[in-house]
Amino acid sequence: MKLSIIIPAFNEEKTIVQVLEKVLKLELSDVRKEIIVIDDGSTDKTVEKIQKKKYKNIVLIQHGKNQGKGVAVITGMMRATGDYIIIQDADLEYNPKDINELLKPIRLNDQAVVYGTRLKRMPNFSRDERTMRFFIHYVGNKFLSLVTSILYGQWVTDMETGYKLFPKSFVSNMKIHAKSFDFEPEITAKFLKNGYKIVEIPINTNPRGYDDGKKLNAFKDGPIALWTLIKYRFID
Repeated sequence: MKLSIIIPAFNEEKTIVQVLEKVLKLELSDVRKEIIVIDDGSTDKTVEKIQKKKYKNIVLIQHGKNQGKGVAVITGMMRATGDYIIIQDADLEYNPKDINELLKPIRLNDQAVVYGTRLKRMPNFSRDERTMRFFIHYVGNKFLSLVTSILYGQWVTDMETGYKLFPKSFVSNMKIHAKSFDFEPEITAKFLKNGYKIVEIPINTNPRGYDDGKKLNAFKDGPIALWTLIKYRFID
């Protein structure tokens, strides 16, 4: 089995090398890795740091200008040659070691969609939800996941998770319109609408703050995600 690991990156000079090193060192036993980095028009030293390392086992694709996470992921999916695809953010929020856990349902059922859920828990006020902004982010994610469950008839606890693992065949003929963070609700809606069951595996994350470069904004992106979920329940 071959797994395409898609890494969208935009101005991630602080973490891109660490993430790539972790992914390269990741042992997946019977699974071959394909690592695809899509630089989405970075204006910092993201590309320079990747090229300086002269990685032999990484495909680097560059967008001439920033087009959004959704476009970057779609570029990666079009280039992917693996049987399965997983999205790995270029920051250090998600630990690549968890990919082994996400692969377990795949090994049992070769047609599974697997999400790494961060939200099968109560708020953690000493760490993840330590500030009001992060607490609002937590509540917003919970609300959007509840809306997803109601609209599509399958219980989902973390629709917005960045860790999504799925067979490439499921998206080969799927039209994705998302340009930015609306990718998460759109692809989730289309998985569920097409009858694909989502298996959730609990993961731990290391959330970075907005001062560290976090780009998702609950107040701006939340309403867009809600509209996306509602829209694709009835069209496309």
